[in-house]
Amino acid sequence: MISLDMIVYALVGLALLFLIIKLLKWPLKILINGILGIILLYISNIVGSYIGFVLPINAISALIAGFLGIPGIIFLVLFQFFI
Repeated sequence: MISLDMIVYALVGLALLFLIIKLLKWPLKILINGILGIILLYISNIVGSYIGFVLPINAISALIAGFLGIPGIIFLVLFQFFI
């Protein structure tokens, strides 16, 4: 028979699991966004080399692509076109 203590322990365990998942979701999202940004920076250089467009890969562009992801790549491409 399930006692009241077991129900309380299960609810506390579920609440802790939910909290841990919520706390790990943000760093995981930043990591995925950064990986996509770096991959897209590399792909934009490969595709852009055919039309004479190259984004310089340096610390600043890698940080922008890494932290901002796809919007960062769009910013770098627009910035390169206007400069």
